[in-house]
Amino acid sequence: MAIQVVTTEQSTLFTIRTKHTTYQMKADEYGVLLHLWYGASVEGDMSYLLDYPDVGFSGNLYEAENRRTYSLNTLPLEYATEGVGDFRIPAVAATHADGSNALDLRYQSYNILKGKYAIAGLPAVYADEDEAETLEIVLKDTATDLQVTLRYGVLPELDMLTRCVSIQNLGTTPITLTKAASFCLDLPYGKWEWMHFHGRHAMERNLERTPLGHGTICFGSRRGTSSHQYNPAVILAEHGATEDSGACYGMLMVYSGNFLCEAEKDQFEQTRLLMGLNEELFSYPLAAGETFTVPEVILSYSANGLSELSQQYHKCIRDHVCRSKYVHESRPVLINSWEAAYFDFTGDTIVDLAKEAASLGIDMVVMDDGWFGKRNDDNSSLGDWQVNEQKLGGSLAQLIERVHEQGVKFGIWIEPEMVNEDSDLYRAHPDWAIQIPGREGSLCRNQYVLDLTRKEVRDYAYESVASILRSANIEYVKWDMNRQLSDIGSYGLPADRQGELYHRYVLAVYEMQERLVTEFPHLLLENCSGGGARFDPGMLYYSPQIWCSDDTDAVERLKIQESTAMIYPLSTMGAHVSDCPNHTVGRVTPFETRGHVALAGTFGYELDITKIPEEDRQMIPKQVAMYHKYNDLVRSGDYYRIASYQENHYFDCYEVVSKDKSEALVTFVQVINRPNYKSRRITLKGLDPQKNYCLEGEDTVYAGDTLMYAGILIQNPWGDFQSKLLHFVEKK
Repeated sequence: MAIQVVTTEQSTLFTIRTKHTTYQMKADEYGVLLHLWYGASVEGDMSYLLDYPDVGFSGNLYEAENRRTYSLNTLPLEYATEGVGDFRIPAVAATHADGSNALDLRYQSYNILKGKYAIAGLPAVYADEDEAETLEIVLKDTATDLQVTLRYGVLPELDMLTRCVSIQNLGTTPITLTKAASFCLDLPYGKWEWMHFHGRHAMERNLERTPLGHGTICFGSRRGTSSHQYNPAVILAEHGATEDSGACYGMLMVYSGNFLCEAEKDQFEQTRLLMGLNEELFSYPLAAGETFTVPEVILSYSANGLSELSQQYHKCIRDHVCRSKYVHESRPVLINSWEAAYFDFTGDTIVDLAKEAASLGIDMVVMDDGWFGKRNDDNSSLGDWQVNEQKLGGSLAQLIERVHEQGVKFGIWIEPEMVNEDSDLYRAHPDWAIQIPGREGSLCRNQYVLDLTRKEVRDYAYESVASILRSANIEYVKWDMNRQLSDIGSYGLPADRQGELYHRYVLAVYEMQERLVTEFPHLLLENCSGGGARFDPGMLYYSPQIWCSDDTDAVERLKIQESTAMIYPLSTMGAHVSDCPNHTVGRVTPFETRGHVALAGTFGYELDITKIPEEDRQMIPKQVAMYHKYNDLVRSGDYYRIASYQENHYFDCYEVVSKDKSEALVTFVQVINRPNYKSRRITLKGLDPQKNYCLEGEDTVYAGDTLMYAGILIQNPWGDFQSKLLHFVEKK
């Protein structure tokens, strides 16, 4: 069994084992749940690592009487509270009916369940009963009837743990939650570096690595989405850890709204890490009998560096978060009308695009923004999801029939969470927008956010999507969300519950997308939020891919995709070949390089194929063939970072190796050339040292260990932004 419990008169010891890790905690003689160990597999009771120093001004537990060495402020706690002697950052905080804020949680009971727990209304890691176990530990406040249940999902073969928390008011008076973290991890020892992913629109998920110093450091989102600015993922890496060595902890929150990640290094060099809901603008009243469940966090540990940690997350997300039938299937190569035409198109434009696409081997044409209401720019008509038949030259069904006659599939863009001030919907229901009554709301991109926490609004928004999908054979939907939430208020919530709106909004989006994938199980859904503002596991639970960024420049995408792949599998990253000069940065890169970079994703096109140079146009069938040749490998293989041009400033290199190690695909991109310089030596990773390999197109045979330790030489291509693929196959 993955979970073992040993109970004595003095304590209860909990040990969780995965293939290569051990997680251990203990409810001691006072009922305090102490964290003992999370790391490489170990045997025995790790309580011997607990330290009980007698230090000044550290409060002592009342039951410990004169035992001055027993302090909540120095011990590693499994789920920290505030107001009872631990002065570090708390995992949970609440205000009681009498106005007090203290919480003193003590152990009550435990339960072990077969399989992985699920969370009603929230996305979560899933697994079959023979793949996972669940441990539940119940804690209760000593002075009130607040009960906390800690849930641990264990996927032993993946070296993955999940954590979520349910908080229940078992009393008769109300309690208001003001902070709720999904997990707390206390690490009494170690010198750690903090790795997180920051960014902005069109430059999401930049990896930043800094030493963790004394004090508190945090990041998160208060924008209503997981955001362009910060991703709900963090890595705590041992000082000096590399791709192939060193201890690394990963934490990833399965949530698409406001979140907070905090770390504190205290006066004793101990580190505490928390991740959960952002406490700013959050308050959640719990009436008698009510329960609140904090979204899940996925934990993993690697003793062997960052590559192993990444691969553990990749497999977990592919096989135990994403649910679409497309997860393990080759996706259609699509061309999107946005960068080809923006709002300036007709039905004939889309048909012409489809005809050209079919001649080049492209599988699908996607009609982006501008097909509904009177929308010819971004100032109007969001919320009015009626087809502009005058613009399309007929009904949507008729247009799709014309597209199908060209031999390609059809997809569509929609933004159902939004409403323009200039729309029939807003004129009829101005109170349906999120707003503070009596205060003028702020606009962003000329639009407001619909108050999906209200059932009538949520049903309208869902029917807007579903009625379109029912009307014709639409096989792909790009679900967009192009502004953050502000002016937080709702006509549907009483004054004392407005602090729930952010969280209730995310639950409403999840409910809508669950309805969508249930009613249309064969639909390929791609989430998008101004590019990658909701690139998180919560969205991946409903869609197997997310538009990675609105920046489609090949050089910029090297940075974005490399950092994204620290946590997320390549199969989830929406990546397209776009036009040059690039619409975001104005850079001109070779068409071949754009194709090689987009191959490390879902692959498609974002340009007008009727207007690009003929030389580029003739490359498209070859690129499509390249995609079909390598997609199984890229989608399911193990990903390795070999060289990062963010670090060396000259070239980028990454590799994908098949699970059976029979083939490997290396992508090499020379970003900036250097004069009079020697060849690059590239050492491969993840091969079988006992196998022999040939580079496709050549006769030379290389031993696997030779390629991994001695490597190969790649001559510098002529010019900047040049790339090449190297496909190694096993020589039987």
